[in-house]
Amino acid sequence: MTHLWVRAEQRDHEERVGLVPEGAAQLIGRGIRVTVEESRARAVPIEGYRQAGCEIVAEGSWPEAPRDAIIFGLKELPDDGTPLVHRHIMFGHAYKGQPAGRRLLDRFLSGGGMLYDLEYLVDAGGRRVAAFGYWAGFAGAAIGLKCWAAQRRGGICGPVSTFADALLEDLRRDLDRAAAPRPDVIVIGALGRVGTGARDLCQAVGVSPTAWDMAETAAGGPFPEILEHDIFVNAILANEGCPVFVPASAGAARRRLSVIADVACDPTSAFSPIKVYDRTTTWERPALRVHDDPALDVMAIDNLPSLLPVESSFDYAGQLLPWLLTLDNLETGVWRRARTAFENHANRNHANRG
Repeated sequence: MTHLWVRAEQRDHEERVGLVPEGAAQLIGRGIRVTVEESRARAVPIEGYRQAGCEIVAEGSWPEAPRDAIIFGLKELPDDGTPLVHRHIMFGHAYKGQPAGRRLLDRFLSGGGMLYDLEYLVDAGGRRVAAFGYWAGFAGAAIGLKCWAAQRRGGICGPVSTFADALLEDLRRDLDRAAAPRPDVIVIGALGRVGTGARDLCQAVGVSPTAWDMAETAAGGPFPEILEHDIFVNAILANEGCPVFVPASAGAARRRLSVIADVACDPTSAFSPIKVYDRTTTWERPALRVHDDPALDVMAIDNLPSLLPVESSFDYAGQLLPWLLTLDNLETGVWRRARTAFENHANRNHANRG
C-alpha cells in the first residue's frame, strides 16, 4: 500500500500545508495510507485530518517513518547533514547550484533516498502542475508596497506576520499614511501566476502597474525603464539565460527605483537577474537596504505565500491533489519526470564534487 506521510514544517513562520483534510479523505478512499504529523504552527487544524481517517503522529517524527513511506512537506528540512533514506516530496531548491542545495543532494545520495521536487513536478509540456505563485506574487507585491510606504515616512519596513483577511486593509492604511500619490510599479513576468497575483494586489489598492513579460524582455537588456519606476516586482524565476534586470551598479545609478520586491527570491544562484543583494530577507526584517541616498531596499522573503497560509494552502492543495491521487504509479507521468530531474542533478552534483 502506498503510504504518504505529511510532516510538520520545521522552519519559522511556515504555516502552510500541501494536503488539506478533504484531499486526505480522497487519498484514503483511493487506498492510500495517509499519516499526518501534529503541528504547532499549521494553519489547518489537525482535527480535520483525524476526521478524514488519517493516522495522527507526533510532530517531527518523520525520520522514524517506515522506509517505504513517502515524506511530504513544503519547505526545507533542517540542514543537519543526516543521510536521507526516504523518498521526499518538497521544494528542495537544490538544482541551481545553491550551496545548501548541493548539501541536500549529498544527503540523498548518502542515504539512498529520492527527491520529488515540487518545482519540477511538470506536465509533458514542462509546465508545473501546482504552484504557490499567485499568492507569492500577491503577498510579495504587498510587502514591496509596505516597504515603499515605510521609506516615504523616513524609515524601513518593520516586521510582518500572517495577515488572514486583513492584508488589503492594512496595506491601504500604510499607503494613505505615506502622504504621497500611489507609486509607479513595474511587474516583470506579469502574465504568469506570480505576476498575475502581483497585478491583482496592486489593482486592489489603487495601483495600475506597468506589466512586462517575455515580449518586453526578449532583447536581453539593459532595461533602464526599470530604474524609472518606484517599485520593481520580479516575478521571473532565476534560470540559465535569464537576463539581468537590475545590475550591481544600479544602486549608484541615477534612478527613481527605491524598492525591489524579488518574489522569485534566489539571490545565491548565479542566474539571479537582480545583482544588488546576496541574501534573503525575513519576516522580522523584510527589507534589506542595499544603498543610501537615495534609499534602495530589497524585499526577498522566500516563503511569501505563508503570509496568507489558509488561502494559499487550500489553493495549492487543490492543484496538487489530482497528482497525489496517482502516487501508486511513480514510474510514469509527472512523478517519473521529477525523478529524472533528481537523478540528473544528483549525478551531476556527485561528479562535480568528485
